[in-house]
Amino acid sequence: MFTTPARAVFAFCALAALSACGGGGERTNVPDTYKVKFETTKGDFVVEVQKSWAPLGAERFHELITSGFYNEARFFRIVPGFVVQFGLPADPAKVDAHKEFPDDPVKQSNTKGMLSFATRGAGTRTTQVFINLGNNARLDSMGFAPFAVVVEGMNVVESLYAGYGEAPNQMQIRNFGNKYLESSFPNLDGIKSATILE
Repeated sequence: MFTTPARAVFAFCALAALSACGGGGERTNVPDTYKVKFETTKGDFVVEVQKSWAPLGAERFHELITSGFYNEARFFRIVPGFVVQFGLPADPAKVDAHKEFPDDPVKQSNTKGMLSFATRGAGTRTTQVFINLGNNARLDSMGFAPFAVVVEGMNVVESLYAGYGEAPNQMQIRNFGNKYLESSFPNLDGIKSATILE
């Protein structure tokens, strides 16, 4: 459990994938608003993405969803009252498929239900996303820019298995994907599929 903002900064610094810089151009085919349905092992939830909140984040998320990047991935870090974290792929071969992309200005607050990309510093966002489980407005000044909000099924998000806390090792997930998680943390919930709602 986090007890100080400094510890929160340290933990989030480890969240983004350690890939080389690149990418980040605007994708004009991404709608201004779109919804994503997550089918999970605990039930379904829906998030609504607002491009005006964080354009680059909304565009990267659309790319990840449409490519199936999150399918079969696990919710590997859950701190009750703080965050649910996901975004390391089931297949480790996909880890470096998406490069770092530039930051968005923070226009919304990290309140309960809001989604933001994880970062370990300026310009280091990649694929990892967290859902706020409480009012985490202290993260706003650290550069975490919300781009979406849970509009259906927040109860599902809050029911995801949290028994392992922050124990899963992110480097092991990067190297071995679900093989590592299924062996060492078999009770983790996961994403069956994430799709754009038409």
